[in-house]
Amino acid sequence: MGKKHSLTFEAITGKPDRHDVSWDDFLTLLVYLGATIRNQGGSAVGIRLNGIYAVFHKPHPGHEIYPSGLKRIRRFFEEAGIGKVE
Repeated sequence: MGKKHSLTFEAITGKPDRHDVSWDDFLTLLVYLGATIRNQGGSAVGIRLNGIYAVFHKPHPGHEIYPSGLKRIRRFFEEAGIGKVE
């Protein structure tokens, strides 16, 4: 795996919550992890990873994920069995 994937994962899962995690970097990490991603309309994006499904909303007007979104993403990764990215 590339260093960028590791850095993105660390930024999402690290504490304290960051304010500079890019939505596009998150999607790139999901593709690397084998997730299925579908636009659900508007800002909603459905994501299936290891049999776990969740809907996230693209941040707007910016491109950085809000801290509340990072908490949901961490929970999603945990439920999907993603504890580390190598």
